[in-house]
Amino acid sequence: MKAAYFERYGGPEVLEIRNVDKLEIQDNELLIRVKAATVTAGDVHLRKADPYLVRFFNGFLKPKRIRIPGNEFAGEVELTGKKVRSFKVKERVFGAAGLDSGTNAEYIKLKEDSAIAVIPDGLSFEQAASIPFGALASYYFIKEKARLSKGNRILIYGASGALGVYAVQIAKYLGAEVTGVCSTANIDLVRSLGADNVIDYTVTDFTEQDAEFDIIFDTVGKSPFWGSIRRLGKSGIYVRSVHTDISDILSGLIVNMFTGKRVVGGIANERKENLETISSFIAAGKLKPVIDRTYSLESIREAHKYVEKGHKKGSVVIAI
Repeated sequence: MKAAYFERYGGPEVLEIRNVDKLEIQDNELLIRVKAATVTAGDVHLRKADPYLVRFFNGFLKPKRIRIPGNEFAGEVELTGKKVRSFKVKERVFGAAGLDSGTNAEYIKLKEDSAIAVIPDGLSFEQAASIPFGALASYYFIKEKARLSKGNRILIYGASGALGVYAVQIAKYLGAEVTGVCSTANIDLVRSLGADNVIDYTVTDFTEQDAEFDIIFDTVGKSPFWGSIRRLGKSGIYVRSVHTDISDILSGLIVNMFTGKRVVGGIANERKENLETISSFIAAGKLKPVIDRTYSLESIREAHKYVEKGHKKGSVVIAI
């Protein structure tokens, strides 16, 4: 099978298209013919080994555990193991591969209890592939970590990115008052997703405003730490999906120990039941995909170059 592949860390040039062995499945696994996948900021960090902590997980000198990038996918079930009961051959499915990655390839194998669900009616493979990573992470951080409830005031920093576009929609659907922070070019997009207020960070520093929030969700790891803490209410929660700076981690411990506010982060738990919840949001017309660009698998380097610039709107899709 064809797959995007990298055997050393570095720039987009380390990626190449290779023919690798087709996967063999166990009794509790599915073999899925991938029709579409994506390139995310996480794929870029993995390829560059940036932050350095990536090397502890994937090999110090060169990639060992993950050599085929890609987290989210959409495709058709090609083969099921003997013990699989939830899915049938030819069924259209989408989902997330978790820490194993590997979706930038013609096939992927996953356990039946992985974050996989049937694609809702009306979605193309490309649209379906663009949803799992951003929607699952947003739902996990907003609902499970921050425990957002109806009437909460939430600020979403990076509201036009792969997480942000779904965070805005999910928070709004759950009944929050949503403020999105983005650049000038993305104001109309963020408003169209349901944000009650939009702040253009190139013009206005939200940390200097008087507004107070129950939750601040930084989807890109670029919001000012202490400025964000100041904008929280007395029991507010600051969520950082990207939290690798050691000084911010230590500052978070101080906030959690000595104030009524909380700082939370970590890696999103991508669960099947959460993806099924996301699927119900889509079926209800409350969550729509946002795709910036689509590339072929053979153009994987160009896709990485574009994502690495950090200005994409929603998802960058790979058609396979």
